[in-house]
This record gives sequence, structure tokens and C-alpha cells, in this order.
Amino acid sequence: MNKIIEKEYFSDSVVKLVVEAPQIAKSRKAGHFVIVRIGQKGERIPLTIAGADVEKGTITIIIQKVGVTSIKLCNLEVGETITDVVGPLGQHTHIEKVGTVLASGGGVGVAPLLPIVEALKNAGNKVITVLAARTKELIILEQQMRMHSDEVVIMTDDGSYGKKGLVTDGMEEVIKREKVDLAVTVGPAVMMKFVTILTKKYNIPTVASLNTLMVDGTGMCGACRVTVGGKTKFVCVDGPEFDAHEVDFNEMMLRLNSYKPEEEEAYENFLNKYRKA
Repeated sequence: MNKIIEKEYFSDSVVKLVVEAPQIAKSRKAGHFVIVRIGQKGERIPLTIAGADVEKGTITIIIQKVGVTSIKLCNLEVGETITDVVGPLGQHTHIEKVGTVLASGGGVGVAPLLPIVEALKNAGNKVITVLAARTKELIILEQQMRMHSDEVVIMTDDGSYGKKGLVTDGMEEVIKREKVDLAVTVGPAVMMKFVTILTKKYNIPTVASLNTLMVDGTGMCGACRVTVGGKTKFVCVDGPEFDAHEVDFNEMMLRLNSYKPEEEEAYENFLNKYRKA
């Protein structure tokens, strides 16, 4: 059992939880994730570790309400517990000084991007970060990103904050005015696909942190498999970060939709129970 120490709403659908997990906090690095479960028969879901405090023995996770388990998790209050928090899992981010790094995050993808940006900046890189969302209300962790970036560019689909346009619009503006040595992207699969198309056009090495379906998080079930460079990889043990130019994003997006009917049925059943209660 892992107790919730702090809770903060970034928006109606995005919640930050600070959770007791001293061993994970001690060993976690940028890029690592955890698998959490609510209830003995609960679904396992992967969540990237957005931050950690070794002295307090806590980790920070950020969740968006998209399905039954994420809603249950967001509904937990301070003092309540999460049944299981397992980690740190996956391979941590390779950090080195390369020069100028262009980081891009979309929606809640900004949460896993934050520790990566912090580590890259601490390694001596110039870091320019592009944050994107549909509207102003969905931009998260802006101030924290500004603390660890040399520049932050905000893009919103509706123009309600920052500049109007897609994440790739903001990235291309930067690419056209200065040499970028590395790009890092975290967000929805379709966003990362188009970021990759852009960076390939300019021959910029790019790392993408993938968010595939996961079950056990140890490479046993195979649910998270993706094709990278023509070979099958498992995101939970080989990733979550890969050379974006080698990832088959079209296949990955198809696999992400594998259980849509079951997810929709579970969500509807959950709502019906809630209405009756």
C-alpha cells in the first residue's frame, strides 16, 4: 500500500498525486515509470514518474482521466492508499551533453518530459521546450519547465495561450533559427509521429518516449510490443524511449486501439454503477 501525501488538480481531468514510495524515489532516474493498481482485482496501468523527493521518500505521478482506472486513481484523496506501485521500470533516459536540445511535450506527456528536460539541462545542454495542448487550461507544468529550460514556447490549437498552432509549428520556428543537435518528444502517438516526420526532414536525431498498452511491465505478456527498425521491441523493458525515426507509429496507433470496445464497455458500466449509487 502506498499512501497519497499530496493532491493537486491541474484541470478538471488532470491530477497530480504525490505518493509515498521511498525505495522507488531512491533509485528512480529520468525516463523511468511505475505500474499502479487499485484494488486486488484492479487493472494495471503504467505512469511515468514525473518527479521524486528522496528525503521525503515520495514520487510524483500525473494522471489524466481517460478510463475507469485513471478516474478511480484521480478520485483518491490525501491519506488514502494505492494498492500497488511497482517500479522503477524501463530503461532510464540516456543523458549527455550534446549541445542544443529541442524538447516537445503534448498534453499530459509534459509530465514525463519534465525530468528528462531537467536532466538534460543539468548535463550542460541548452534546452528549448515546446509545450502544446488544445487550450490554455490543458497546459501543465509550465513554470517547472521554465525553471529547467533556456526557453519555453507555448502552442495551443485554439490560440487561447501562447501561439496558435500545433507543436510542430513551434518546433519548426526554432529549427529554422538555430542548429538543433537532438530532439526529444513525449505525447500522444499521433503527435510524436508528426514530430518525427518534421525532425527527419531536418536530419535531427530524435528520441520518443512511447506510451503503448502495458499489462505486467516485465516483458512477459507482450502487450506493449512495437516495431523499431524492423525488429520487435517491448516498451516496458527495452524502452520506453527509442530512436523515433525507427518507430513504426502507424502500427503502434493501431495497437493502441485494440481494446477500445472493451474500454468503452467498462467505462459505461462504471458510469452506470456510479449513477445508481
